[in-house]
Amino acid sequence: MALWGLMLGILLVATVGYLCLLGLFRQRRPQEPPLDKGSVPWLGHAIAFRKNTFEFLKQMRTKHGDVFTVQLGGQYFTFVMDPLSFGPILKDAQRKLDFTKYAEKLVLKVFGYDTVPGDHRMIHSASTKYLMGDGLEDLNETMLDSLSLVILGPMSQSPDASCWHEDGLFHFCYNALFKAGYLSLFGHTKNKEQDLLQAEEVFAEFLKFDRLFPRFVYSLLGPCEWLEVGRLQRLFHKTLSAQHNLEKDGVSNWIAYMLQFLGEHGVAPAMQDKFNFMMLWVSQGNTGPTAFWALLFLLKHPEAMRALREEAARVLGEARLDAGRSFNFKVSALHHSPVLDSVMEETLRLQAAPTLLRAVNGDHILKMASGEKYQLRNGDTVALFPYLSVHMDPEIHPDPTAFKYDRFLNPNGSRKVNFYKAGKKIHHYTMPWGSGMSICPGRFLALSEMKLFVLLMITHFDLELVDPDTPVPPVDPQRWGFGTTQPSHDVRFRYRLRPPE
Repeated sequence: MALWGLMLGILLVATVGYLCLLGLFRQRRPQEPPLDKGSVPWLGHAIAFRKNTFEFLKQMRTKHGDVFTVQLGGQYFTFVMDPLSFGPILKDAQRKLDFTKYAEKLVLKVFGYDTVPGDHRMIHSASTKYLMGDGLEDLNETMLDSLSLVILGPMSQSPDASCWHEDGLFHFCYNALFKAGYLSLFGHTKNKEQDLLQAEEVFAEFLKFDRLFPRFVYSLLGPCEWLEVGRLQRLFHKTLSAQHNLEKDGVSNWIAYMLQFLGEHGVAPAMQDKFNFMMLWVSQGNTGPTAFWALLFLLKHPEAMRALREEAARVLGEARLDAGRSFNFKVSALHHSPVLDSVMEETLRLQAAPTLLRAVNGDHILKMASGEKYQLRNGDTVALFPYLSVHMDPEIHPDPTAFKYDRFLNPNGSRKVNFYKAGKKIHHYTMPWGSGMSICPGRFLALSEMKLFVLLMITHFDLELVDPDTPVPPVDPQRWGFGTTQPSHDVRFRYRLRPPE
C-alpha cells in the first residue's frame, strides 16, 4: 500500500510539473501578439475568464490593445478586438483558421454527436431549403398554431379576458417559445393535451441541462453534476429518438430531411438521436431568452411599445381571437414590420454575446486593418467577442448601453445598415448570429419565431410589470460567450387577453 501511495505521489508530481512547464516555457516570439500567460502555470487566466468573460476581456484590451494572446487552461487564445480586421478571419480563403474542428469537439462532448463528412454542409443546405422562402412561411404557420396551443391551451381553454395572470417574464417566454418550437419541429400527435404535457416535461428537463451547460462546456461540474448531465443526455437521446419522432404527425421537413441524409450515409439510429438533441438545443436555446429581453425592454420603454403597437395595428388590423380560439394573425406581416425588426436587432445587440472561435491550422500571418501583421501559431485558437468589440463600441453605436428601439431605422422608416468606425463603413455592425462559416443556419427561423411571439403578445394581451420601477436585471456572468445572455434573476409581470374593441 505504501509503495502504491509513493508511485501515485510521484505520478501526480510529474503530471503537475509537466503541465507547469507547458506554460513556463512558452515565450512571445517576434511579430506575435502580446502574450499574457497569467500568474498560475497552465491554468493561466482560466478562472477569471470563466468567472466573467466580458469584464476579463475589457481588462485585457485596456492592458494590451486590440490583439493579445492569453493562456486559458493550457491552451492559447488570440483575441482580435478590432472589428475592421474581422474580414480575413471570417472569410479565410486559405482555410488556415478552421471553425469545424472546434465545433466537432464541442458537439461530441456536449451532445454525444460524432459528426460525419458533409453534415455541416447538409445542415446549411437543409436550412436554406426549409428555413427560408416558402419553407419558412410553412413553418411560420405551424409555429402560429403551436403558439396558440401553448398560450391559449387546448379545447378553447384560453385565459379569461377579465382576469390578470402573473408569472415570471423569463420563465413565461422561455416556456412558451420552447414548447411551441419543440412541437413545430419535432412533431405532435392527435392528442393535444398529451402533447402539451409531454412538451412541459421536456422543457423542465431542458432547463436543468441549460443551467449546467456553461460549466459543462468548461468541465467545471462537481461529481453529482456530471452524473446529472449524463442522465439528461440519455433522457434526451431517448425522448428525441429519430424512430419515435418519425412516427409522429407534423415532423418538420427540416428535421426529416436531415435525418434522411444521416440514414442514407449509414449513421446509426442511436447517433441520429444525439443529432436530434443537438438540433433541439441549437434551435431552442436562445429564442426564449431573447424574447424575454425584447418584451422587458418594451415594458420599460413605453414609447417603444407604443410605436410597435401602432405598426402592428397598421399591418395586422385589430387584434381578436377567432371562434376556434386561435390567434388571428397574418404571418406575411413579419415582412412589413421595420419597427419590430429594429426592436429585435437592438435587443440582440444588447444581449447576444457569442464567442466566435477558429482553430489555427499551421502558422499563419494575420493582417490587421491598420497594416500591422501578427504571427499566429499552429494549434492556437483565434477568438472574436463581438459584444465588446462591436456591440458596445460607442463609435459604432453611440450610447451603446442604452436601449433605442429605432437605432436601426432611418428617418424615413427604412432599415438602417450604414454604420461607421474610424470614418470607414463597417460591415459587421452587429454579430448576434456569428458570421462566415460559423453563422447560425437557423437564424431566419429563430428570428421569425421571436418576432411572431412578440407581436402576438403585444397585440392580443395587456402586459405590465408587477413593479413598474423594477430595474432591468444584470446578466448572469456565466452566460457570456454562449449566445443570448440570461438574467441573473426573473422579473414578475402580469398579462391578460385584451378585450375586443
